[in-house]
Amino acid sequence: MENSKIKAFIPLLYLVWSDDLLTQKEFTTLREFITSLTLLSSEEQQYLLSKVDISNPPSRNELTQWKLDIERSIKDTSSIKSIFDIATALSDKNLDISSLESDFTKLENDLGVLGEELIQNFKTKGDFLTATTKTTDNFDILKLTEILDGGQAAIIKKVKSVISRPEFAYETSTDINVYRQKVYDWCKILADENLGNMAYPKQYGGGENIADYFAIMETLSYHDLSLVIKFGVQFGLWGMSVQSLGTEKHYAKYLKDIGELKLPGCFAMTETHHGSNVKGLETTATYNHADSTFTIHTPHEKAQKEYIGNAAVHGQMATVFAKLIIDGHDYGVNAFVVPLRDTKGNTLKGVTIGDCGHKMGLNGVDNGTISFDNLIIPKENMLDRFASVNDKGEFESPIPSDNRRFFTMLGTLVGGRIGIPRSALAAAKSGLTIAIRYSDQRRQFGPEGGSEVPILNYRMHQRRLLIPLAKTYAVHFGLQYLTNRFLNRTESEMQDIEALAAGMKSYSTWSTRDILQECREACGGKGYLSENRIDALKNDTEIYTTFEGDNTVLMQLVAKNRLSEFRKSFGEMGSLGIINYVYENAKVAFAEKNPIVTRRTDDDHLLDYQFHLQAFQHRERTILASAAKRIKKLVDSGLEAYDAFNVVQHQMIEVAMAYLERVILEQFQIAIEKTEDSKIKEVLLKLNQLYALSQIEKNKAWYLEDGYMEAVKTKAIRKIVNQLCWDVRPDAVSLVNAFGIPESCLAAPIAV
Repeated sequence: MENSKIKAFIPLLYLVWSDDLLTQKEFTTLREFITSLTLLSSEEQQYLLSKVDISNPPSRNELTQWKLDIERSIKDTSSIKSIFDIATALSDKNLDISSLESDFTKLENDLGVLGEELIQNFKTKGDFLTATTKTTDNFDILKLTEILDGGQAAIIKKVKSVISRPEFAYETSTDINVYRQKVYDWCKILADENLGNMAYPKQYGGGENIADYFAIMETLSYHDLSLVIKFGVQFGLWGMSVQSLGTEKHYAKYLKDIGELKLPGCFAMTETHHGSNVKGLETTATYNHADSTFTIHTPHEKAQKEYIGNAAVHGQMATVFAKLIIDGHDYGVNAFVVPLRDTKGNTLKGVTIGDCGHKMGLNGVDNGTISFDNLIIPKENMLDRFASVNDKGEFESPIPSDNRRFFTMLGTLVGGRIGIPRSALAAAKSGLTIAIRYSDQRRQFGPEGGSEVPILNYRMHQRRLLIPLAKTYAVHFGLQYLTNRFLNRTESEMQDIEALAAGMKSYSTWSTRDILQECREACGGKGYLSENRIDALKNDTEIYTTFEGDNTVLMQLVAKNRLSEFRKSFGEMGSLGIINYVYENAKVAFAEKNPIVTRRTDDDHLLDYQFHLQAFQHRERTILASAAKRIKKLVDSGLEAYDAFNVVQHQMIEVAMAYLERVILEQFQIAIEKTEDSKIKEVLLKLNQLYALSQIEKNKAWYLEDGYMEAVKTKAIRKIVNQLCWDVRPDAVSLVNAFGIPESCLAAPIAV
């Protein structure tokens, strides 16, 4: 190797043997390369060929010596970009090998390797950004926690204190009966702490604070999710259905006992054959004039109430949704308080209860089936806020329209579609906290000669966890907005709020489903161990996409609401309004779809929140208008409206999704504007940029098809998403710690 020409080929030899394997294809490629070099004599060629002999690999000592020779020859690694650069550094100064640069480049391509791979082996440990990046404390974590908790900080603190007690240690028994009893006992403790009755009127023992109730639901979700659902069924669905659909006589009779868990109950809406289609329910409540009673009846097996929480073991009463029948006339679905068991737990005559048994998750909740065989209940058991039967046995309602009355009744229960997405959000926060803390500690691989690197330093791992982290923060502020709108609602905006709640429930629960899967995989085998809790989080939240309304069905509701608003706008516009609409679209085309903007790739533009919001708004408007036009065209061609909606169902999901993404981004931006702490504002801005650009990246095919962006711009966005992940990484652990999840609730050994 003293030959100055031979020395130039040491890097090549080291590269092909550094993985201890030389394939026949690589050997053939190298042989052709070496024999083509006119710069070398035949003896020099033969010598190099002897060093790439498959049957005679170099010794470990020889490989080490080659590496040392290379390291001694490279003075400045920053100037080394390829194998050829290293070869030049090793060759004799009097030897000009510049003519070989293209040959070396071709060889790299033929071998399918990058010179960069070789270069990394000769950088000192201090040269590697990947190896040296680490967690830092750039902002006040407690201040960010205060921002996230907002006005509910006090109740959140109380709940965290309660669920951190020793009696809330997780139940590990695989006996479903033991688990169910433990969850019931936990609910009793919460009731004793006056947490269950938080939303009820003060005169019935409650706290009269629905905002705190939602915060309780979300905070409890850092603990066992069976507890959350049992709590939500008892105090939310059962108690709030009485509060929302009943009147004073029902409040006085039931609410105090419900809030204290003296009267366990159920919410019996879903039937085997009808699921989310409440209008199609077949259970009947027939009015009996002779004794002023109702007969509750299940006409056939498939009309039984199914998947009813609290039913299998603990429920004594239920709010039952049934078709009201008076003198053979169907007055639609109404709600009734129906007894199921006596105080000793014995099932009443006329009631048959089954047990749904072991489920994919939430096995601390006693889901069951309920059917009725001509069960008689008194007239006052009808929850009569929106409909009643008078003393003459006649149907009465303050809302004359059957359709409007039905949706008004269901609208009072929209709170469940706020509690569930907030619970799902908490589960995502738990999963991300476990996965990100672990990824910050878990070391694997690294530069040759250096120590292993935290896996959170790898760009792909950052994409897997930090994009979901940004999305989780975005959803947090989106759900705060939904909650505030619900709390300050007016009757005129209820339809919009119901649609937003349906959409946010879908968006949050789908997001949690995907995030927890990513967290599990990102933790490798450790994520598969039950002790690290991701399995429980995954299994327990799986049903969140289904109950309180199947997500796909709910997204249709959202889309129909957006189409209704679109149609309403057109109806009010008149010809002048339509001209203005066309003019606005033309302005967008001029300002945002001209070649300068569609190709613009500078950081100032791509990171600008105004660009993000405009892009989201444009997508929302365009998809909505497209769906509206398509439905109109189908209907005009003779298709029934029902069939037309079926044809465009896939597009309806996109209408809803574009709307929700815009709302969430907008609310995240508003929250940042309100943030006063400069360091927290800076890190939230990065998260906001990461959420916005990652969503644009996800939808890049649409933006390219629409002409809103060109390929050069979407490529630049992909690059800047990677950079934002890198920029957020030092703050990642602090950002999950800001969730303030009690350590006893995380309870994952890998997250310590």
